Amino acid sequence: MADGGKEPTRRDVLKGAVAVGGAAALSACLEQTDAEPVPEGSDDPASPPERQHAWNGRVRTDENGNTLLPRHQLLLYLTLPNEGPPSEAEREAVESALHGLDRAYERSSEGLLHSIAYSPQYFDRFGGDLPGSIDLPEPRALSPFESPAFDRQDALVHLASDRADVVLAAEEALRGNESTVNGREMDAALTDAFEVDDRRSGFVGAGMPAERQDGLSGIPESNPVPDESPLFMGFISGFRQNQATEDYVTLGEGPFAGGTTKHVSNLRMRLEDWYGEQSFDERVAELFSPVHAEQRLVEGVGENLGDDSGISSEIIEDIGAHAREFGRVGHAQKVARANREADGTVRTLRRHFESTDDDEAGLHFPSLQRGITTFEEVRAAMNGTDVADEPTIRQRVNNGILEYIFVKRRGNFLVPPRPLRALPTPTGETPGL
Repeated sequence: MADGGKEPTRRDVLKGAVAVGGAAALSACLEQTDAEPVPEGSDDPASPPERQHAWNGRVRTDENGNTLLPRHQLLLYLTLPNEGPPSEAEREAVESALHGLDRAYERSSEGLLHSIAYSPQYFDRFGGDLPGSIDLPEPRALSPFESPAFDRQDALVHLASDRADVVLAAEEALRGNESTVNGREMDAALTDAFEVDDRRSGFVGAGMPAERQDGLSGIPESNPVPDESPLFMGFISGFRQNQATEDYVTLGEGPFAGGTTKHVSNLRMRLEDWYGEQSFDERVAELFSPVHAEQRLVEGVGENLGDDSGISSEIIEDIGAHAREFGRVGHAQKVARANREADGTVRTLRRHFESTDDDEAGLHFPSLQRGITTFEEVRAAMNGTDVADEPTIRQRVNNGILEYIFVKRRGNFLVPPRPLRALPTPTGETPGL
């Protein structure tokens, strides 16, 4: 029963289903979901794109052309139970399970988007090194003020859909708890090869954070997250002009050409001071730049910005002067220093989403780039250590949004091209398939 003895509403059921997971959550979700059919996939093994990370052409966009990520998201961290390289039987099971999803669901936000990626520790099982063209180091702390746990599980599966029931059904099928999914038989499950080490859920989209903020650790009791915001911090993100293209982050050579690298961090958010002590203009200054606040460039959650955050080359170059003049610098302003090539090309493709795991406001931050070093360079710029010597700016105060986010976990993964997605060797082979 919901608070006050009332029956849970459809919204109550759907907003908690993916976070809880399991057969009971799926059943409850199906009872509350409209009977709209889910578009099916294809029996043709060559039908899905070669790039597992090719999502942008298969999701909704807003009126400005900004990508709208699927509303419901799930990360499954997987471990092989035995030492050494995987067997051919395990490889066949993984490919069969993933192909089962390809058959069951159209590859879209109305159906299901999914990918599987592999950690440095997975490739260590083979006793040889990855090719030098693959920049995939072990995860590490990326600032002097964090002490994250490291995700070194063998593999990471990412599921995403606009429909909660689709994400839950796909998960149950991959766990071997359902023999059919969207009317299609599953010939194998991922758990025929892997053990599920961890499960992390999330969401993104206008209204979703506001619906979930009540009683959440890290959110003030006043429930200040705007109804229009897709994120807990109250502003939109992922502007098209400030994201790398999928072409740019794709590996162009070597045995994993067509793939990419993926860093995933998990952050805890503490937004009491963000909303309780900072005015709207101060939040704009710390998320975007002081110029954005001074010139009133941001209205509401920032939809008026269109497809560009407005972080110009002048705003980037003048960061030192802004630190002295305004006594604070912006998060986007700092990050852009390392996230753009000399010609302005953006280097990383971020696909972050919110979370209520552990009953706290959180953020899952997947970032795609050609090499993990690129992400590390961008994070170093975000740290803003070089501007922290101003009297009013400290390492985590008036220094972007560092005061409000705390890194809990980090992991690095290689997303191989789809033909190599089933337990590949370091040399880009899948023996037995």
